[in-house]
Amino acid sequence: VLRSLHLAIRALDRAVRLRNPPPGCIFNSDRGSQYCSHDFQKKLTEYRMTPSMCSKGNCYDNTVIETFFKSLKAEMLWRQSWPTRRQAIAAIFQYINGFYNPRRRHSYLGSISPLAFEAKAA
Repeated sequence: VLRSLHLAIRALDRAVRLRNPPPGCIFNSDRGSQYCSHDFQKKLTEYRMTPSMCSKGNCYDNTVIETFFKSLKAEMLWRQSWPTRRQAIAAIFQYINGFYNPRRRHSYLGSISPLAFEAKAA
């Protein structure tokens, strides 16, 4: 549990550094113990983010992330393997930042990429 908490906090810190979200940005998650923890909630407050958790046991509350993981597996992970963990991490990073966010069109965003949607909304 402590390991997943530290991982979640590191991921949040990195996301904030890279994206610089505005105050009030909504952080949506499941009800995992790492996200419910005092330390993680304190971090969200520090970053002036609003926590939002899906209903217990309801995957339909978070269909966007469920769809992301389905796409990641089908479009990349099931198609190849990597000799090292470091290479796998680099490939996933490239998939997300080089394809999924800037170029992959999403029907729930009006058939534009997440970055195009974000730019349009800004």
